[in-house]
Amino acid sequence: MTMPASIFRAYDIRGIVGETLTESTVYDIGRAFGTVVRERNESTVVVARDGRLSGPTLLKALSDGLRATGCEVINVGCVPTPVLYYASQAFNKCAGIMLTGSHNPGNYNGLKMVLGGVALTEAAIQDLYQRVLKGKFAHGQGGYHTQDITGDYLHDFLKAIKLTRPMKVVLDAGNGVAGEIAPMLFHALGCEVIPLFCEIDGHFPNHHPDPSDPHNLQDLKKAVALHQADVGLAFDGDADRLGVVTSQGEIIAADRLLMVYADALLKVHPKAKIIYDVKCTNHLKPVVEALGGEPIMWKTGHSHIKAKMAAENALLGGEMSGHFFFKDRWNGFDDGLYAGARVLEILATAAHPEAPFANIPNSVNTPEMKIEVDESEKFPLMQRLLDQAVFSEGELITLDGLRVNFADGWGLLRPSNTSPYLIMRFEAQNHAGLSRIQAAFRTWILSVEPALALPF
Repeated sequence: MTMPASIFRAYDIRGIVGETLTESTVYDIGRAFGTVVRERNESTVVVARDGRLSGPTLLKALSDGLRATGCEVINVGCVPTPVLYYASQAFNKCAGIMLTGSHNPGNYNGLKMVLGGVALTEAAIQDLYQRVLKGKFAHGQGGYHTQDITGDYLHDFLKAIKLTRPMKVVLDAGNGVAGEIAPMLFHALGCEVIPLFCEIDGHFPNHHPDPSDPHNLQDLKKAVALHQADVGLAFDGDADRLGVVTSQGEIIAADRLLMVYADALLKVHPKAKIIYDVKCTNHLKPVVEALGGEPIMWKTGHSHIKAKMAAENALLGGEMSGHFFFKDRWNGFDDGLYAGARVLEILATAAHPEAPFANIPNSVNTPEMKIEVDESEKFPLMQRLLDQAVFSEGELITLDGLRVNFADGWGLLRPSNTSPYLIMRFEAQNHAGLSRIQAAFRTWILSVEPALALPF
């Protein structure tokens, strides 16, 4: 049985519709996942999809595959990924699968999976791959029904968030699945809502549904200025990630936003552990420590961060891509909608909507930069680069790719787990330091693979 290994990533399954991800492959993945569920003496799987054009067809294939193993399928509809996570917990931590391409282009789709209340990561995802290759599946005839869980999600959400004053907010759904629920939710919080690209459209006609890329936030910046809003919030395609634009048009990077969250949380929960990924700023560790918290660096990836949070009993987590995880008043899963509401809570208590961001340290840094590579060569290339990495003046961290910490900054090179790229990011105290660190990385990379086209 053929199945492309490349779609089985570190924390989800992701592929190009009609090429690496077809109805047949999704059906077999459903059978493999359903078999695991049955082996756990469970039988219920909750499923959902985002607004992509391929969603209805692939969700049927997935549901059919699950039912072929004897699983009962509950379809909660076209909803954000956080609603699927919520449903899984609400239905006694039953298994769950979200059919979503997240922030990838419209021709992608994929599966984010939950088992026993825990997001699947590398070993469990590779186990699914092996099960498909062997073709050994459970057999049965499971049922299927639809159920609306959105009202319950909204009810619990509104219980967890209280704003001390009305706020004016621009919501950019990027034509993703947040477009229907986000305006409803923030209006219910008492906000004046200005919707932007809130029509769910799998063509993504206005901009790419990825708020971690500053290019995708330009329309939001203009709308915030035009409407004199307190803040602008942007969501990715399945609404588990958040981007923030201030009332003055400044884009607040996710690692800096995590420091704002940490400041608020540690006032209520002193000494709390806070998890952050390897792409985050060097400022995060000393800031969290100064606030009385315990910062812990970990691997990039929503499943990795959630697993580490559970292992450390942490109350807050975040990563540079815009995933945020709250375990103090919420359920610990990544939820861009809830993260956005927590921003409003903080801003509502401030004298001015810029104030909470004013004292966050910043530095000279780059956004994520991508080196396009062949998907099948990505991880072998990264290993060759690691094997030949020599930085005499830096501290080498191989937690996830290679991060090199210098006295005045750092550089990072790691393989993307969702796209055919190597990802780079740099930070330094000044432009001279940034140029020096980039030059050191350029020398290293090109000494191993001279043909690579570097983005700096």
